[in-house]
Amino acid sequence: MPRRRPAPSILLSAVLGTVAILPWAISGLPTDDAPTETAITQQPLTALGGGETVREIHQDTPFSMVALTADSLDGTTARVRAQRADGSWGPWYDAETLEGVGPERTGTHGTEPVFVGRTNTVQIAVTRAAAPAPTAPTPGPGLGYIPANVEHPLPQNVNAVLISPPQAPVDVQFPPPTAATVPGQAPQIITRAQWGANESMKCGDPIYDRGVRAAVVHHTAGSNDYTPQDSPAIVRSIYEYHARTLGWCDIAYNAMVDKYGQVFEGRAGGMSRAVQGAHTGGFNSDTWGVAMLGDFNAVPPTPIQLRTTGRLLGWRLGLDHVDPRGSVALTSAGGSFTLFPRGATPTLPNIFTHRDVGNTDCPGDAAYAQMDLLRDIAARFNQPPGPQDLVDTLRGGAIFTKWQTLRSEAGPLGMPTSPEASGFGATRYVTFDRGAMYWSPETGAQPVTGAIYEAWGTLGFERGALGLPTSAEIHEPLWIKQNFQHGTLNFDRETGLVTRVIDGVPVELPRPDHSPVQLERFTPINNRA
Repeated sequence: MPRRRPAPSILLSAVLGTVAILPWAISGLPTDDAPTETAITQQPLTALGGGETVREIHQDTPFSMVALTADSLDGTTARVRAQRADGSWGPWYDAETLEGVGPERTGTHGTEPVFVGRTNTVQIAVTRAAAPAPTAPTPGPGLGYIPANVEHPLPQNVNAVLISPPQAPVDVQFPPPTAATVPGQAPQIITRAQWGANESMKCGDPIYDRGVRAAVVHHTAGSNDYTPQDSPAIVRSIYEYHARTLGWCDIAYNAMVDKYGQVFEGRAGGMSRAVQGAHTGGFNSDTWGVAMLGDFNAVPPTPIQLRTTGRLLGWRLGLDHVDPRGSVALTSAGGSFTLFPRGATPTLPNIFTHRDVGNTDCPGDAAYAQMDLLRDIAARFNQPPGPQDLVDTLRGGAIFTKWQTLRSEAGPLGMPTSPEASGFGATRYVTFDRGAMYWSPETGAQPVTGAIYEAWGTLGFERGALGLPTSAEIHEPLWIKQNFQHGTLNFDRETGLVTRVIDGVPVELPRPDHSPVQLERFTPINNRA
């Protein structure tokens, strides 16, 4: 059988104790032609009563993220939508309250900042519990008169926070990860310097724990409608909102992962060190918090977002020899943000979620349902690669989707034997137990198996005269036929021979006497350095 073998060994080296840091510029970094500062302004929302009140906020300077702050957000929910350039309104997004995120103290409370896209005008719908009905006044004892009603109205110090990150230069972009990520290699991490953190906003030095004993998964809520180029600006905005507007000194999370699989360094102090964050009230000590960008109450994280988050946690927990599938007893620091009083020692999974210890829905129902899969992905990170690791490298890609429609490992191809690799031009391919799957923008993903695969390999694969397959096998009574860009291959059920047809001219092909090998030089995945 033809063997197109996995990607070069230089790409397959395990990186277990180090982080792959991106050496190139990314979208969103300040340049001479773009503003170098994130602008944050606030506008008061006045006359808010009980029930829902909608306020329209306009600013001449465009902005792309919106949050709400107040002395108290108890009993308050909010939604945000943005006006588009044509005057129509976009969808409503929930602004989730940051309960359990940030230091345990009184002061300004806020929602997660919601990404709404570049706009000048938003509508904010604030829903508050109705004010208590006034009680009938009674004369004060010995006063001889009725005192004034001292009923407290609803607080009116709710502010809309409008965030305008610097615009990204269109010619400087970080290419998002593809579905084909090598098992055992840590995800690439975009550093604070690369995503443009203004380090002068930090206050105080990082706090280091003795080690990381568990990880906590969050979501940032708000919109899932952002591009890869938006993500650095979203992270920068969250940082400055946490550090400056809410006064938290730094971003709360240790890391963030967007829906395209981009990983961003969060709280300062070093990704490989046990930096104490402010992500999970009562359980910040000895834990490491990662937030997935987006809202996952109704829709799950994207496959590459989930897989990258799992692999990131597998790498980070592996540095401290923590089993992602295990459990740990953690001591609660108490406080108003957690379900556990100070000194309680609940036993929690080594990868748990914010809702497991706090009064919150974070990271959303759809993400919570994926936690077992995320733990499995994390656990396999430090194990020798096997067939399931190869399956995980394909998640989110067109080849994986087509393989699933063919009944996955129970189908004609079996299990993958290589990660996704590049062929001629834009071609991508994966080898399987009993054949291969090829994809291109023109042909989509198509399987090739058996004698037709053997024959096509002798003709040069996609570089040959037939080009790429444009269909799967077509079974007929006497023949099995498969279409290609420039002809067909036909397998005779009686003789076992394959006939090539180009421009209507049939040519019977000899049986291959060996397995043809592509021009690329590959190293099998199990021969890792």
